[in-house]
Amino acid sequence: MTKDDVRIPSRRQRRGRRAFSDGLAAEHAAIAHLRARGWQVLLHRARTRWGEVDLVALHGGCLVFVEVKARPSLLGVGEAIRPSQISRIMNAARHLCATNPDWVYDSIRFDVCAVLPGNAIEWIPDAFRQF
Repeated sequence: MTKDDVRIPSRRQRRGRRAFSDGLAAEHAAIAHLRARGWQVLLHRARTRWGEVDLVALHGGCLVFVEVKARPSLLGVGEAIRPSQISRIMNAARHLCATNPDWVYDSIRFDVCAVLPGNAIEWIPDAFRQF
């Protein structure tokens, strides 16, 4: 490939890059939101063999695993979270708890942080649980 051979990204590649960038910006907005409220952010983009957890935070003795979604509406956020994703997040959370025995907490919950247009944040505590 010479310097004259410029690869123009496909529409799909541009959409993928934009989605990645928007998601990362939403995660940073969620981190700022948590820290402003006194939460301790333990991990960001915690990757395990079962999947990734966007944020792991500690607040008042509660260990919180947070899924961050940037969408134009709360309905869009709800539609974006599938049962298979919930299962992956829960499995990843089990692994993270097992591999971090120094974490001290009384309870665990799974929250969703919806980042809406204008960086408006809607927090959904205990958004899903396994019965």
